[in-house]
Amino acid sequence: MNIPEHVKAEFKIEFENLLDAETVLRSIEPEIQSSPSNRSSVSVNLDRNVLNLVIDARDVPSLRASLNSYLRWIILSSDVKKLKIN
Repeated sequence: MNIPEHVKAEFKIEFENLLDAETVLRSIEPEIQSSPSNRSSVSVNLDRNVLNLVIDARDVPSLRASLNSYLRWIILSSDVKKLKIN
């Protein structure tokens, strides 16, 4: 079996508007800047209301772990933004 030494994945996540996309990006920026793993690196940018997430990893398990973390943070920040406090 041939196991890759390096894997890369790119994801595009579209939001309803630019404000929502910017809010999510700002909320996950601390995670991007302080990533504790040397097994993967992540870059994120916006193209209007589309968040582009690129993960470079040493192996598939590292890619999967990073993807799971970032998707959880993106979903969480998006859900929190939708909360209405009375």
